[in-house]
Amino acid sequence: MKVLIQRVKSASVSIDNERYSSIEGGILAFVGIEKEDTIEKVKKLAGKIVNLRIFPDEAGKMNKSLLDIQQEMLIVSQFTLCADCKKGTRPSFDKSAAPDIANELYEKFIQEVALCGIRTAHGKFGAMMDVELINDGPVTFMLEL
Repeated sequence: MKVLIQRVKSASVSIDNERYSSIEGGILAFVGIEKEDTIEKVKKLAGKIVNLRIFPDEAGKMNKSLLDIQQEMLIVSQFTLCADCKKGTRPSFDKSAAPDIANELYEKFIQEVALCGIRTAHGKFGAMMDVELINDGPVTFMLEL
């Protein structure tokens, strides 16, 4: 499982030129589900992300988590994070989970973040989406399990 997170001032997803969901600050999470991923991995990574201290405290140091500041998370499925680009010039998606399994684990990730007390918004699994964001920092991290 790979999740690329960005600290954002705002972020939104549009489908067919219509706003689908948005947040007004917090974390934008791009989620890639691989064949070997499990519900246990989903739970562990969701918990880690909401507790990751990537937001500034009063002194400007990254010392606060999403839970501490009670902002939101926009969660977007992105199977291309699972691509292997080591050989040749065409990405291989052999490591990506099958769509039905990936969708199930993606939905579970959304649920786990919400269970932590974070308001969530999300994209639509398998859809072509336009994602807009204002990256805060910029602050971007890649998490893998």
